[in-house]
Amino acid sequence: MTGYNIRARLGGASIPVSPMTSQQIVNLLKLVGTPRDGALLRFSLGSEYLKGAEFEAAIAHLNAAVEKDPRYSAAWKLLAQALAEHGRTDEALAAYRKGIAVAEGKGDRQAAKEMTVFARRLEKAIASGKAPRA
Repeated sequence: MTGYNIRARLGGASIPVSPMTSQQIVNLLKLVGTPRDGALLRFSLGSEYLKGAEFEAAIAHLNAAVEKDPRYSAAWKLLAQALAEHGRTDEALAAYRKGIAVAEGKGDRQAAKEMTVFARRLEKAIASGKAPRA
C-alpha cells in the first residue's frame, strides 16, 4: 500500500495510511498513545478499518481494544468478524468463544446469542470447506 504514513504508537509501529483512508481514521489515529487511548478508541479504529477491508489494521486495533478492556464483548465480536473475514478462522472461533464467555459473564445475553450464531455458521463453513482462508 502506498500513501501517507502516520506514526501511530501501536507498539512503535508506523501505520501506512492510504489516500483512500477515511478522515475519521486519520483523526482517530492522532489519539493513539494519548491519555484518550482506550478500548473505545481502538474499537472505533478497528471498526473503521474493517469497513475499508483493511483487515490487518482492524485486527491490530481490535486486539488492542480487548487487551485494554477484556470485558468489552462488542470488541470481541468485531475482532472475531475481522479474523473470519481475513480467513483466520481458528482465531476467529477462539475470539467468538472468548466473547461469548465475556458476554455471558456480564449478563449480555443478546451479544452472547449473536456470537453463538456467528460461531456456529463459521464452524459449518469450516466443516463444508467453504470458510474463507487467508
